[in-house]
Amino acid sequence: MQRFKDKTALVTGAASGIGLATAERLAREGANVLACDINASLLAEEVQRLAKDGLNIMARTLDVTDVQACNAAVAAAVQSFGKLDVLCNVAGTLLIRNFPDITDAEWHSQMAININGVFFLCRAAMPHLLETKGNIVNVASVAALVGIPYGAVYSATKGAVLMFTKALAVEYASKGVRVNAICPGSTMTPLVAGFMPPPEADFGLLGRLVPLMQEPAQPAEIAATIAFIASDEARFMTGSGVVIDGAQTAV
Repeated sequence: MQRFKDKTALVTGAASGIGLATAERLAREGANVLACDINASLLAEEVQRLAKDGLNIMARTLDVTDVQACNAAVAAAVQSFGKLDVLCNVAGTLLIRNFPDITDAEWHSQMAININGVFFLCRAAMPHLLETKGNIVNVASVAALVGIPYGAVYSATKGAVLMFTKALAVEYASKGVRVNAICPGSTMTPLVAGFMPPPEADFGLLGRLVPLMQEPAQPAEIAATIAFIASDEARFMTGSGVVIDGAQTAV
């Protein structure tokens, strides 16, 4: 299946987890991919691995909190491949902490990575996406839909991503640019693997984080949904927040 033949995609958070799986999925379906991540060494290793399979993928170190770096990344994708068709904002960070213990610095860091970066890249990419009638897929979370215990800041950032997505979708629907989000539940990524409950956590509340399907999703499963949304098969889909959570939010 070559749904992205002759198309260009920029994917953030592409050194691991959902971002890496998305970059690989799009590249294997024919896309030219600019894979971006702040972890330069891991990104280079993964992109080299994929390039050995003949995939047209390039690595670029990117700190999504840096507006100039975001502008330059979009420009690099267009310069390298001639255009931009798909933007996948996957980069993010998770903070689990007792609410009174959250510092000002942690609040600002979460906001900078999880929502500012999405804003910077969407703004930089939009002129190019208007030219190609392209689309954006932002990664939100089930935390945008229900309260996540000990995740007040994370939930705030992901709620912002979801509503930002919907607002852009409304604004650009008539101009041919689609904007969607996905809301994954528990997924086996390095972000989730490093999860530690705060001291004296209420484990009854933490049960809300467990999908009813028992086993968490795999990054490739989330990437498959992103690929569908980003493809022409989803032509009539915009402004959606697609939930992939093993019934976590269904009860």
